[in-house]
Amino acid sequence: MNTAVLAWRQFRFERKLFWRNPSAAFFNFTLPFLFLILIASVFGADRKELDILIPGIAGLSVLGTTFTALAYTFVFNREQGILKRIRGTPQPPISYFGGVIASAVANAIVQVALIVVIGHVLYNVSWPKDYFELVVFVVLGVVAFGSLGIAFAQAIPNFDAAAAYVNAVFLPVIFISGTFYSTDSMPELLKAIAVALPLKHVIDGLHGAIVTGQGLSDNLTALAVVAGWAVAGLFVAVRYFRWE
Repeated sequence: MNTAVLAWRQFRFERKLFWRNPSAAFFNFTLPFLFLILIASVFGADRKELDILIPGIAGLSVLGTTFTALAYTFVFNREQGILKRIRGTPQPPISYFGGVIASAVANAIVQVALIVVIGHVLYNVSWPKDYFELVVFVVLGVVAFGSLGIAFAQAIPNFDAAAAYVNAVFLPVIFISGTFYSTDSMPELLKAIAVALPLKHVIDGLHGAIVTGQGLSDNLTALAVVAGWAVAGLFVAVRYFRWE
């Protein structure tokens, strides 16, 4: 059986696992929509705030479905001995990784699409002005955050500690990267940290694609930073990956 068929079967298996795990489905899929609806509805977000919130929640979705989900998945599978057993089967590692990562990619694409639709239908935010740029930043964000999630899993000692480790990164990053509000009024130190991290640049790229219509040429810095994190994440993930 060829590698592509095995990867497809692994992908289908991962989809079943995802939907049979209510907590994973909630935190990695439903939570961004709750953030969007609650903040936009309860606090009465105006047009300017919505133009910040929609790309911000889209960036949050990409981060949650890749970095968070893959960090949890690989730590759990490593601690349960699943990775070790997979390593001992004839299944090529690329098929396993392909299926797992493809599942995370599917979640990210569906979430971003739904956020764009909800923003337009419920809050009258315009349709994306540059679909190509939207796809580029979603795909690049998936690669960057996915590889960083797999790399970060190697630093987590056991599954009991996974929530603390992941949230220690996830929560500060989303709050300093302009997910819910503009970073213009933040203290300079926090602003500098946000600029050095990839999420703010993914959000900036999505903002250009959805709100302003700025092309990739206007977001080359954001593109370069996210690409740099993607390369670094891939290197660390491959270099330090442990099957057991």
